[in-house]
Amino acid sequence: MGRRGDKILRCEEVPNYESLAMTSTFKHLWLKLAVVNGVLISSVAATASLAQAVGSTSTPASASASTSASTSAPAYKKTFPTRDGIGKSYMGREIAGVMGWQAADWLERPERAREERPDLLLAELKLKPGMVVADIGAGSGYHSRRMADVVGKTGTVYAVDVQPEMVRFLERIAREDRYTHVKPVLASVDDVKLAPSSIDLAIMVDVYHELEFPLEVMRSIVKSLKPGGRVVFVEYRAEDPQVPIKEMHKMSEAQIKREAAVHGIVWERTSNVLPWQHIVVFTKKP
Repeated sequence: MGRRGDKILRCEEVPNYESLAMTSTFKHLWLKLAVVNGVLISSVAATASLAQAVGSTSTPASASASTSASTSAPAYKKTFPTRDGIGKSYMGREIAGVMGWQAADWLERPERAREERPDLLLAELKLKPGMVVADIGAGSGYHSRRMADVVGKTGTVYAVDVQPEMVRFLERIAREDRYTHVKPVLASVDDVKLAPSSIDLAIMVDVYHELEFPLEVMRSIVKSLKPGGRVVFVEYRAEDPQVPIKEMHKMSEAQIKREAAVHGIVWERTSNVLPWQHIVVFTKKP
Protein backbone atom coordinates (compact mmCIF):
# COMPACT_ATOMS: atom_id res chain seq x y z
CA MET A 1 0.00 0.00 0.00
CA GLY A 2 1.26 3.51 -0.80
CA ARG A 3 2.59 5.53 2.10
CA ARG A 4 3.14 9.26 2.06
CA GLY A 5 5.88 10.88 4.10
CA ASP A 6 8.32 7.95 4.10
CA LYS A 7 11.92 8.77 4.97
CA ILE A 8 14.34 6.71 2.89
CA LEU A 9 18.04 6.39 3.69
CA ARG A 10 20.44 6.20 0.77
CA CYS A 11 22.73 3.17 0.67
CA GLU A 12 25.71 5.24 1.71
CA GLU A 13 23.83 6.32 4.85
CA VAL A 14 23.43 2.72 6.01
CA PRO A 15 26.20 1.67 8.44
CA ASN A 16 28.66 -0.86 6.94
CA TYR A 17 26.73 -0.93 3.67
CA GLU A 18 29.87 -1.23 1.52
CA SER A 19 31.23 -4.18 3.48
CA LEU A 20 27.86 -5.92 3.35
CA ALA A 21 27.51 -5.32 -0.38
CA MET A 22 30.93 -6.81 -1.08
CA THR A 23 30.36 -10.12 0.69
CA SER A 24 30.26 -13.19 -1.52
CA THR A 25 26.90 -14.23 -0.09
CA PHE A 26 25.01 -11.22 -1.44
CA LYS A 27 24.87 -9.76 -4.90
CA HIS A 28 23.37 -6.61 -3.45
CA LEU A 29 21.73 -5.58 -0.19
CA TRP A 30 19.37 -2.62 -0.24
CA LEU A 31 17.98 -1.39 3.06
CA LYS A 32 14.97 0.85 3.45
CA LEU A 33 14.11 2.60 6.69
CA ALA A 34 10.70 4.20 6.65
CA VAL A 35 8.95 6.33 9.24
CA VAL A 36 5.18 5.87 9.18
CA ASN A 37 3.13 7.67 11.82
CA GLY A 38 6.30 8.02 13.88
CA VAL A 39 7.13 4.32 13.71
CA LEU A 40 10.52 3.28 12.34
CA ILE A 41 10.14 0.42 9.88
CA SER A 42 13.20 -1.45 8.64
CA SER A 43 13.02 -3.84 5.72
CA VAL A 44 15.43 -5.57 3.42
CA ALA A 45 13.78 -4.59 0.18
CA ALA A 46 15.94 -6.67 -2.11
CA THR A 47 18.36 -9.38 -1.06
CA ALA A 48 19.97 -12.12 -3.05
CA SER A 49 20.98 -15.55 -1.84
CA LEU A 50 24.10 -17.32 -2.96
CA ALA A 51 22.12 -18.94 -5.75
CA GLN A 52 20.90 -15.53 -6.91
CA ALA A 53 24.45 -14.23 -6.86
CA VAL A 54 25.28 -16.54 -9.73
CA GLY A 55 22.22 -15.42 -11.69
CA SER A 56 19.19 -17.49 -10.68
CA THR A 57 15.83 -16.01 -9.64
CA SER A 58 14.39 -16.70 -6.19
CA THR A 59 11.40 -19.04 -6.19
CA PRO A 60 9.93 -20.65 -3.09
CA ALA A 61 10.31 -24.42 -2.97
CA SER A 62 6.55 -24.92 -2.88
CA ALA A 63 6.19 -22.93 -6.09
CA SER A 64 9.11 -24.31 -8.09
CA ALA A 65 7.34 -27.44 -9.27
CA SER A 66 4.28 -25.61 -10.56
CA THR A 67 6.41 -22.91 -12.17
CA SER A 68 8.65 -25.36 -13.99
CA ALA A 69 5.63 -27.36 -15.11
CA SER A 70 4.31 -24.40 -17.09
CA THR A 71 6.97 -23.13 -19.47
CA SER A 72 4.57 -20.51 -20.83
CA ALA A 73 4.15 -18.84 -17.43
CA PRO A 74 5.53 -15.30 -17.14
CA ALA A 75 8.99 -15.14 -15.59
CA TYR A 76 10.27 -12.92 -12.81
CA LYS A 77 13.24 -10.69 -13.56
CA LYS A 78 15.76 -9.10 -11.25
CA THR A 79 16.11 -5.35 -11.55
CA PHE A 80 17.98 -2.69 -9.63
CA PRO A 81 15.58 -1.79 -6.81
CA THR A 82 13.98 1.61 -7.01
CA ARG A 83 13.12 3.60 -3.91
CA ASP A 84 9.79 1.86 -3.29
CA GLY A 85 10.36 -1.47 -5.05
CA ILE A 86 12.02 -4.80 -4.23
CA GLY A 87 14.27 -5.16 -7.27
CA LYS A 88 12.09 -7.80 -8.91
CA SER A 89 9.78 -7.31 -11.89
CA TYR A 90 6.78 -9.22 -13.20
CA MET A 91 5.09 -8.65 -16.54
CA GLY A 92 6.73 -5.28 -17.02
CA ARG A 93 6.30 -3.75 -13.54
CA GLU A 94 8.52 -3.68 -10.49
CA ILE A 95 6.91 -5.25 -7.44
CA ALA A 96 6.38 -2.76 -4.63
CA GLY A 97 7.65 -3.12 -1.09
CA VAL A 98 5.21 -4.34 1.58
CA MET A 99 3.79 -2.25 4.38
CA GLY A 100 4.96 -3.72 7.68
CA TRP A 101 2.72 -4.62 10.58
CA GLN A 102 4.20 -1.70 12.54
CA ALA A 103 2.01 0.63 10.47
CA ALA A 104 -1.26 -1.16 11.26
CA ASP A 105 -2.61 1.99 12.91
CA TRP A 106 -2.38 3.75 9.55
CA LEU A 107 -4.84 1.22 8.12
CA GLU A 108 -7.32 2.20 10.82
CA ARG A 109 -6.93 5.98 10.48
CA PRO A 110 -10.26 7.80 10.86
CA GLU A 111 -9.91 9.71 7.59
CA ARG A 112 -9.73 6.46 5.60
CA ALA A 113 -13.53 6.28 5.49
CA ARG A 114 -13.58 9.65 3.72
CA GLU A 115 -10.55 9.06 1.49
CA GLU A 116 -11.41 5.56 0.27
CA ARG A 117 -15.17 5.22 0.91
CA PRO A 118 -15.27 1.58 2.08
CA ASP A 119 -19.05 1.87 2.20
CA LEU A 120 -19.15 2.26 -1.58
CA LEU A 121 -16.74 -0.64 -2.03
CA LEU A 122 -18.92 -2.86 0.14
CA ALA A 123 -21.96 -2.04 -1.99
CA GLU A 124 -20.04 -2.89 -5.19
CA LEU A 125 -19.15 -6.36 -3.87
CA LYS A 126 -22.82 -7.40 -3.77
CA LEU A 127 -22.30 -9.66 -0.77
CA LYS A 128 -25.14 -11.73 0.64
CA PRO A 129 -25.72 -13.46 3.99
CA GLY A 130 -24.12 -16.90 4.08
CA MET A 131 -21.35 -16.15 1.57
CA VAL A 132 -17.76 -17.31 2.10
CA VAL A 133 -15.32 -14.48 1.50
CA ALA A 134 -11.51 -14.26 1.57
CA ASP A 135 -9.82 -10.97 2.43
CA ILE A 136 -6.32 -11.48 1.02
CA GLY A 137 -3.77 -9.26 2.74
CA ALA A 138 -6.32 -8.46 5.43
CA GLY A 139 -3.87 -6.50 7.57
CA SER A 140 -5.65 -5.05 10.58
CA GLY A 141 -9.02 -6.46 9.46
CA TYR A 142 -10.42 -3.11 8.32
CA HIS A 143 -12.37 -4.63 5.44
CA SER A 144 -12.77 -8.08 7.01
CA ARG A 145 -14.94 -6.63 9.77
CA ARG A 146 -17.14 -4.75 7.35
CA MET A 147 -17.66 -7.79 5.12
CA ALA A 148 -18.34 -9.98 8.16
CA ASP A 149 -21.23 -7.72 9.14
CA VAL A 150 -22.81 -8.27 5.71
CA VAL A 151 -22.36 -12.04 5.30
CA GLY A 152 -23.51 -12.57 8.88
CA LYS A 153 -22.97 -15.49 11.22
CA THR A 154 -24.17 -17.91 8.52
CA GLY A 155 -21.25 -16.80 6.37
CA THR A 156 -17.48 -16.80 6.83
CA VAL A 157 -14.71 -14.28 6.22
CA TYR A 158 -11.21 -15.74 5.92
CA ALA A 159 -8.83 -12.95 6.92
CA VAL A 160 -5.56 -13.92 5.22
CA ASP A 161 -2.15 -12.36 5.83
CA VAL A 162 1.51 -13.39 5.57
CA GLN A 163 2.67 -11.42 8.62
CA PRO A 164 2.24 -13.30 11.93
CA GLU A 165 1.87 -10.00 13.77
CA MET A 166 -1.08 -9.02 11.56
CA VAL A 167 -2.64 -12.43 12.10
CA ARG A 168 -2.43 -11.85 15.85
CA PHE A 169 -4.43 -8.62 15.36
CA LEU A 170 -6.99 -10.62 13.40
CA GLU A 171 -7.19 -13.30 16.07
CA ARG A 172 -8.13 -10.65 18.61
CA ILE A 173 -10.96 -9.53 16.33
CA ALA A 174 -12.15 -13.12 15.88
CA ARG A 175 -12.47 -13.50 19.66
CA GLU A 176 -15.14 -10.80 19.75
CA ASP A 177 -18.70 -12.15 19.83
CA ARG A 178 -19.61 -10.02 16.84
CA TYR A 179 -16.83 -11.52 14.68
CA THR A 180 -16.60 -15.20 15.59
CA HIS A 181 -17.17 -15.98 11.89
CA VAL A 182 -13.92 -14.19 10.96
CA LYS A 183 -11.27 -16.88 10.51
CA PRO A 184 -7.64 -15.65 10.51
CA VAL A 185 -5.29 -17.52 8.15
CA LEU A 186 -1.50 -17.28 8.09
CA ALA A 187 -0.53 -17.56 4.43
CA SER A 188 2.88 -18.06 2.85
CA VAL A 189 4.40 -15.71 0.28
CA ASP A 190 3.24 -17.97 -2.55
CA ASP A 191 0.03 -19.61 -1.25
CA VAL A 192 -3.08 -18.22 0.47
CA LYS A 193 -3.63 -21.57 2.24
CA LEU A 194 -7.35 -21.86 1.49
CA ALA A 195 -9.22 -25.05 0.63
CA PRO A 196 -9.92 -25.70 -3.07
CA SER A 197 -13.32 -24.59 -4.40
CA SER A 198 -14.36 -23.10 -1.05
CA ILE A 199 -14.59 -19.33 -1.67
CA ASP A 200 -17.41 -17.27 -3.20
CA LEU A 201 -15.40 -14.06 -3.40
CA ALA A 202 -11.74 -13.19 -2.83
CA ILE A 203 -10.71 -9.56 -2.54
CA MET A 204 -7.35 -7.77 -2.44
CA VAL A 205 -7.45 -4.13 -1.38
CA ASP A 206 -4.21 -2.32 -2.25
CA VAL A 207 -2.43 -5.66 -1.92
CA TYR A 208 -1.82 -7.30 -5.29
CA HIS A 209 0.90 -4.87 -6.42
CA GLU A 210 2.94 -5.80 -3.31
CA LEU A 211 2.78 -9.59 -3.72
CA GLU A 212 6.30 -10.98 -3.88
CA PHE A 213 5.05 -13.95 -5.93
CA PRO A 214 1.92 -12.71 -7.74
CA LEU A 215 1.82 -15.62 -10.20
CA GLU A 216 1.80 -18.29 -7.50
CA VAL A 217 -0.53 -16.40 -5.16
CA MET A 218 -3.07 -15.87 -7.93
CA ARG A 219 -2.91 -19.55 -8.81
CA SER A 220 -3.76 -20.43 -5.23
CA ILE A 221 -6.58 -17.87 -5.12
CA VAL A 222 -8.17 -19.12 -8.33
CA LYS A 223 -7.85 -22.69 -7.06
CA SER A 224 -9.70 -21.70 -3.88
CA LEU A 225 -12.62 -20.13 -5.76
CA LYS A 226 -15.82 -22.02 -6.34
CA PRO A 227 -16.90 -22.31 -9.99
CA GLY A 228 -18.40 -18.93 -10.80
CA GLY A 229 -16.61 -17.38 -7.81
CA ARG A 230 -15.21 -13.86 -8.10
CA VAL A 231 -11.82 -12.28 -7.43
CA VAL A 232 -11.73 -8.52 -6.91
CA PHE A 233 -8.70 -6.25 -7.34
CA VAL A 234 -8.88 -2.85 -5.63
CA GLU A 235 -5.90 -0.73 -6.61
CA TYR A 236 -5.06 2.97 -6.74
CA ARG A 237 -5.59 4.23 -10.29
CA ALA A 238 -2.29 4.62 -12.14
CA GLU A 239 -4.18 6.42 -14.92
CA ASP A 240 -4.98 9.35 -12.62
CA PRO A 241 -2.04 11.63 -11.70
CA GLN A 242 -4.27 13.36 -9.14
CA VAL A 243 -4.38 10.28 -6.91
CA PRO A 244 -1.98 11.24 -4.07
CA ILE A 245 -0.20 7.89 -3.82
CA LYS A 246 3.29 6.93 -4.95
CA GLU A 247 3.39 5.57 -8.51
CA MET A 248 4.90 2.26 -7.38
CA HIS A 249 1.76 1.65 -5.33
CA LYS A 250 -0.68 2.22 -8.19
CA MET A 251 -1.85 -0.14 -10.96
CA SER A 252 -3.60 0.59 -14.22
CA GLU A 253 -6.71 -1.31 -15.23
CA ALA A 254 -4.87 -2.57 -18.32
CA GLN A 255 -2.03 -4.02 -16.22
CA ILE A 256 -4.46 -5.74 -13.86
CA LYS A 257 -6.30 -7.30 -16.79
CA ARG A 258 -3.04 -8.39 -18.40
CA GLU A 259 -1.86 -10.20 -15.28
CA ALA A 260 -5.26 -11.72 -14.51
CA ALA A 261 -5.53 -13.12 -18.04
CA VAL A 262 -2.68 -15.54 -17.25
CA HIS A 263 -5.05 -17.41 -14.93
CA GLY A 264 -7.98 -17.86 -17.28
CA ILE A 265 -10.40 -15.82 -15.20
CA VAL A 266 -12.93 -13.68 -17.05
CA TRP A 267 -13.21 -9.92 -16.65
CA GLU A 268 -16.69 -9.05 -15.42
CA ARG A 269 -16.63 -5.30 -14.86
CA THR A 270 -14.64 -2.32 -13.62
CA SER A 271 -16.05 0.28 -11.27
CA ASN A 272 -14.56 3.73 -10.67
CA VAL A 273 -17.04 4.71 -7.98
CA LEU A 274 -14.29 5.11 -5.38
CA PRO A 275 -12.42 8.44 -5.04
CA TRP A 276 -8.92 7.06 -5.69
CA GLN A 277 -9.15 3.36 -6.54
CA HIS A 278 -10.70 1.23 -9.23
CA ILE A 279 -12.50 -2.02 -8.50
CA VAL A 280 -11.76 -4.67 -11.13
CA VAL A 281 -13.86 -7.84 -10.91
CA PHE A 282 -13.12 -11.22 -12.52
CA THR A 283 -15.05 -14.48 -12.48
CA LYS A 284 -13.81 -18.06 -12.43
CA LYS A 285 -15.31 -20.06 -15.26
CA PRO A 286 -17.98 -22.55 -14.10
